Amino acid sequence: MSTFERFLTLWVALCIVVGIALGHFLPGAFQAIGGLEIARVNLPVAMLIWLMIIPMLMKIDFGALSKVREHWRGIGVTLFINWAVKPFSMAALAWLFIGHFFRPWLPADQIDSYIAGLILLAAAPCTAMVFVWSNLCRGEPHFTLSQVAVNDLIMVFAFAPIVGLLLGLSAITVPWNTLLLSVGLYIVVPVIIAQAARKRVLASGGSEALTAWLGRLQPLSLLALLATLVLLFGFQGEQLIAQPVIIALLAVPILIQVYFNSGLAYLLNRISGEAHCVAGPSALIGASNFFELAVAAAISLFGFKSGAALATVVGVLIEVPVMLSVVKIVTASRGWYDRGVAVQRLGKATKAA
Repeated sequence: MSTFERFLTLWVALCIVVGIALGHFLPGAFQAIGGLEIARVNLPVAMLIWLMIIPMLMKIDFGALSKVREHWRGIGVTLFINWAVKPFSMAALAWLFIGHFFRPWLPADQIDSYIAGLILLAAAPCTAMVFVWSNLCRGEPHFTLSQVAVNDLIMVFAFAPIVGLLLGLSAITVPWNTLLLSVGLYIVVPVIIAQAARKRVLASGGSEALTAWLGRLQPLSLLALLATLVLLFGFQGEQLIAQPVIIALLAVPILIQVYFNSGLAYLLNRISGEAHCVAGPSALIGASNFFELAVAAAISLFGFKSGAALATVVGVLIEVPVMLSVVKIVTASRGWYDRGVAVQRLGKATKAA
């Protein structure tokens, strides 16, 4: 990780302070920015979201889909966690903690919006930072690449239905036109642009040129994310000053679901006999979130001032330290993991004999 990426949590915290201060002293400027909308899509934020997402999607090689069979057990476990467990476990945790346990300490008119934001956060698996986490735990790079490619393909079709289902179960009105527009703007179009740009760069200079381009674009992507956060907290400032404990309360279900889903993925890979170099990134992909998409969708669906937008930003705030802790757990437990896999393989060999 670069120094800038390693201290992402610090930069996010600074953006909170800067955004709140600017929102307090320059409310007119933020109102003007908030009013630049077409079909409920804020144009400045849409541009920032594209700057965030497109460089990340350029890393994805959809040709890696041909290698899915090589690690079918790890792929199967991760898909199960990402699409059958994580969105629903997060919804359950949101209903339990935000809708019940923490309700007395949260603004009554934002409860449903907070729940919606947490659902959005969990409904799409991480795309870019997973490559960093996988590298840190010495994960199998071909597995990571093929898994991310599969997830991105599924996300184009599954994100809107899953979000719509869970929001409907939460009795939250789903503006389907805006939801589908968000999928088009923040998934389909960026994927097309990113893959066209990737193909052109590879054709002109090969993998070295692509690496150089990604190195130049990555800081721009993170800066766009931080600029978006400044805007968000400019609108959220008054509410946070009045109730600063909101961020801590929203972090609780996020933390629980990260450790639950990563642990479940790790254990299922061990039971299936998958190698540790696959189980590590599988656990990390199963736990992390595509927070850029979640932020964009929350703003489009519920607006800058919504609890949904704030809930997705809390996910950004704790992403790096939490995922680094999962990397540490996965790396430190390798001996335990390999012993279990060895016992299973020995048992299978004995039965076969």
